[in-house]
Amino acid sequence: METKAILTDTHTHLYSEEFDLDRSEMMQRAIDNGVSRFFVPAIDSTCTQSMYDLEQQYPDNVFLMMGLHPTYVKGNYLEELQHVENELAKRKFFAIGEIGIDLYWDKTHLVEQQIAFRRQIQLAKQYRLPIVIHCREAFDEIFEILEEEKSPELFGIFHCFTGTCEQALQAISYNMKLGIGGVVTFKNGKIDQFLNKIDLKHIVLETDSPYLAPIPYRGKRNESSYLVNVVDKLAQIYSVSADEIGTVTTNNSIEIFGI
Repeated sequence: METKAILTDTHTHLYSEEFDLDRSEMMQRAIDNGVSRFFVPAIDSTCTQSMYDLEQQYPDNVFLMMGLHPTYVKGNYLEELQHVENELAKRKFFAIGEIGIDLYWDKTHLVEQQIAFRRQIQLAKQYRLPIVIHCREAFDEIFEILEEEKSPELFGIFHCFTGTCEQALQAISYNMKLGIGGVVTFKNGKIDQFLNKIDLKHIVLETDSPYLAPIPYRGKRNESSYLVNVVDKLAQIYSVSADEIGTVTTNNSIEIFGI
């Protein structure tokens, strides 16, 4: 696919150790494919420095988020939340993320995950930033908190959206865009069956690299250059050109992140 549009990867873990051996080549492949904007979610305090290093290396391309990922909400989560607050007070970020609830791996810290999610939503409102939501087997729990917290100041992205059409519409009702990545290319991904009912203005692109590589790379390491495979699939689903997908979704990302 040749697209002249600027593509935006709204969710990529560029600092992952899976890229340590070829990070600059991986970045170049993405840029050569038209992907020139990379939004990088935080996981916990251990990734902060490597995020700053990346930003320093690619100041025109890499935009950072700050947050505590739900699967890293452990016994020390209050210290981790304090780290998030400290960093937010120091410098500019473009979102609070990735935050949310994950009941796939472990349900023992649900209460702490709920506290962390709420606290970080409140920080997002305080700093007038979007949130980037991680949801795994936790739609009801997440919607419950979004319902309590909803306001014109609350907006963001439902990252790696894998729900039903009804859940998509509910997420959109809370001022969320849907982050669409490799799952849309999977045979059992299901979201491809209803996405064309969702206006493209609600969609942003993401890879979640190094995870969730699209077909034909499924099961291998994902990288931002593979965003073009997601664009191709969405062009089919919406019956529009790859350029239009790129242009609209990048404009949507600018609307969310302000850059």
